[in-house]
Amino acid sequence: MSTFEIIGGKSLKGELTPQGAKNEALQILCATLLTEEKVTIHNIPNILDVNKLIELLSELGVKVNQESKNTYSFEAKNINLDYLNSPEFASKGSSLRGSIMIIGPLLARFGKGYIPRPGGDKIGRRRLDTHFLGFEKLGAKFNFNQDENFYRVEAKELKGCYLLLDEASVTGTANIVMAAVMAKGTTTIYNAACEPYIQQLCKMLISMGAKISGVGSNLLSIEGVTSLCGCEHRVLPDMIEIGSFIGLAVMTKSEITIKDVAYHELGMIPGAFKRLGVKMELRGDDIYIPKQENYQIETFIDGSILTIADAPWPGLTPDLLSVFLVVATQAKGSVLIHQKMFESRLFFTDKLIDMGAQIILCDPHRATVIGLNQRQGLRPTTMVSPDIRAGVALLIAALSADGKSTIHNIDQIDRGYENIDLRLNAIGASIKRISN
Repeated sequence: MSTFEIIGGKSLKGELTPQGAKNEALQILCATLLTEEKVTIHNIPNILDVNKLIELLSELGVKVNQESKNTYSFEAKNINLDYLNSPEFASKGSSLRGSIMIIGPLLARFGKGYIPRPGGDKIGRRRLDTHFLGFEKLGAKFNFNQDENFYRVEAKELKGCYLLLDEASVTGTANIVMAAVMAKGTTTIYNAACEPYIQQLCKMLISMGAKISGVGSNLLSIEGVTSLCGCEHRVLPDMIEIGSFIGLAVMTKSEITIKDVAYHELGMIPGAFKRLGVKMELRGDDIYIPKQENYQIETFIDGSILTIADAPWPGLTPDLLSVFLVVATQAKGSVLIHQKMFESRLFFTDKLIDMGAQIILCDPHRATVIGLNQRQGLRPTTMVSPDIRAGVALLIAALSADGKSTIHNIDQIDRGYENIDLRLNAIGASIKRISN
């Protein structure tokens, strides 16, 4: 378990370029299984979760070639389906939640897909029913072996159908879309997730020969094709990292430019930060955040306390609520942070309270933050990263605290952020990595 030692209280200055989007990359990598032809993907982030999935694909028989720093090519010509029954697959597949999305492509192309119960962040219940209900509607047979903790789906032939998803699950939508692109007939998916990650996946599949309409909406229509071809695709910049950098800038009173952000794909993120009083300028496709000594949280029109809540796209992504919460601790005013989608993501607030933040954890889903208006900075402390997003929020808090903080279990942060210590040190941060 590795550790960060942070000397906080320093103002940073410079430019940061966001990595490729982790959540998109996991979907795109799984989609390479849909064709035996070469697929080239640019802007793949060099992070633990993505690297684990690339390794898993390689062991499944995909020919993987790293063509440059963040560009890989994939050829899924000689897939070894026997690997799905191996102990190695059971171990590696269960350690990565994104591995669930190999089932859709395998089912579409080979008529079978197996996966051990996947792991991932401990942020609350993340059920998989949407995936398997969708596969069953398409004609697959589903089996869960409770003794082995293994999911299996098989189908002689997938047939298009009408699907009303029980929840707008991003990974569920991605998995079902990848299965449906080669199903016989037309599949209609209502209440589909429509996040930019799903839009990017659909655009990639269309470039491979899939017939998908309604991209960007919650109603997708897919006309099945018999085969797909290779393609070239570029992963969007990571909106979660962009939001994290905005939060970092304001908490450390820094002047930072975030480069090439694909601004129109950020949805409500910039507006939500502005409601917390964060100033920023759009310069071309860069976001410039000036140094701010103070910032004030807005209220609703009637003067009542502002609520920032997550929601399926185009609502605010849940992955950034931990950063919004940290930013609010030093603002002028109060805000209610409402984490609707996961019941354990706000439990990291006890660490911020130890640092001097004024936070009332109302219940597992809601926290009220009373901003300190910079009158009293956060105190340095020692803490443990509970998950990827809370880990980065705690890193931001530590960088703002005057003195030495320690964060253990930073492997969690490495799962989602590429060399974040080196990149932040390059603009003035003081983060030391200690490998245990």
